[in-house]
Amino acid sequence: MSRIFISAAHKSSGKTTVSIGICAAMRSMGKQVQPFKKGPDYIDPMWLGKAAGHSCHNLDFFTMSHQEILRVYQRYQSGMDIALIEGNKGLYDGLDLDGSNSNAALATLLKAPVILVIDARGMTRGIAPLILGYQAFDKEVNIAGVILNQLGGSRHESKLRNVIEHYTDLAVLGAVHRNPDMEIVERHLGLIPSNESDDARNKIKLLGDVIARQVDVDKLLSVAASAPSLDVHPQPQPSIEKSKSVRIGIAKDAAFGFYYPDDLDAFTEENAQLVPIDMINDKNLPAIDGLFIGGGFPETHMVKLEQNLQMRQQVKTAIENGLPCYAECGGLMYLAEQIRWNDEQHDMVGVIPGTITMHAKPQGRGYIRITQTDKAPWSMNVGRNEICAHEFHYSSLTGLPADLDYAFNVTRGAGIDGQHDGIVYKNLLACYAHLRNTEQSPWVKNFVNFVRQQAQ
Repeated sequence: MSRIFISAAHKSSGKTTVSIGICAAMRSMGKQVQPFKKGPDYIDPMWLGKAAGHSCHNLDFFTMSHQEILRVYQRYQSGMDIALIEGNKGLYDGLDLDGSNSNAALATLLKAPVILVIDARGMTRGIAPLILGYQAFDKEVNIAGVILNQLGGSRHESKLRNVIEHYTDLAVLGAVHRNPDMEIVERHLGLIPSNESDDARNKIKLLGDVIARQVDVDKLLSVAASAPSLDVHPQPQPSIEKSKSVRIGIAKDAAFGFYYPDDLDAFTEENAQLVPIDMINDKNLPAIDGLFIGGGFPETHMVKLEQNLQMRQQVKTAIENGLPCYAECGGLMYLAEQIRWNDEQHDMVGVIPGTITMHAKPQGRGYIRITQTDKAPWSMNVGRNEICAHEFHYSSLTGLPADLDYAFNVTRGAGIDGQHDGIVYKNLLACYAHLRNTEQSPWVKNFVNFVRQQAQ
């Protein structure tokens, strides 16, 4: 049950880089590390999972109940030596005034000791009131130590250690010096995904080596071991006879890689075999009963995607012939007629009658609430009118005909046009919303059942 929660005073403090390095350092010590990430995110978990050697799982108050968060945590940390939970933004940041969905609230729910990563550039004595204020703000949060980041050198480190030791009771568990080699290149949605980075393995090794030298990993393990036990109520599992297996293609390549590991596990539990497809290099669709095209960055690979004409034609033909298909964000972009970006335009599949245009600013970013219409080809949730999801897109979809069918009405967020999301065409559903397979919205089960029905 050992666990630590890595948070920060504010966004862009370097906690993700530090967390990746900690996972890599602990793994090199022979520890089995299970990473988790707070909130909706694909890219940071890719790096954390690659560093730890175990898929990173998301814990999110917006889409999950407290007990579901505890159950997911319990399920995936079982058998591991330590769980590392990385927060998003600052420790006390969140949507609500009362902090009920903040990092602090998640750390409290998980009874996890918090390690505060502080970007200490330009700071000396002023770090003391910052730490004291964070400790005093919420007494239920167990801030167990700090890792100083972006230090200017050994002299800067010595000053900060002396200040913290004199004015506070917190242990300094690490002091990471400024090092440009540790930076991971960013793109408009954050870090470059590890599935696109050829140098990801080398970068992770470097981060692990630096953290092993500049952070007291043994003390981190000791702090993690001090976490108390959790009270988790198991979810009753109905006994259901296993249904006929189906094969569902999943786009997995440099252009498409945004998938939640929990969702992929759910496909297996529903007796669906996921068949990887490289939309850039594969020339033929395999024999499949359904298709899932997740998010990613098709705009950065639009030349290669366009060049693979045979795959684009086969995808279009399959959808026209009624193949069940679910596409999210990047998948929606790929199925449109063209993608326009930086004065370039390249042809895509063309099954959605509209053009994707990339913009300099987000067109939809953050949490989204949607309600299902009677046009949806399969049900997205059970016994609930509203679906909680998220969206992250710098693109818009224009030139659409007025008589399109939509699966969702948008009550919070942008969607496709501010009012609708989820284009429905034959057995295709394509949306900007990223859905999570949760207890309140078990979309995987319903999609697989739909695929199974169509395959009969």
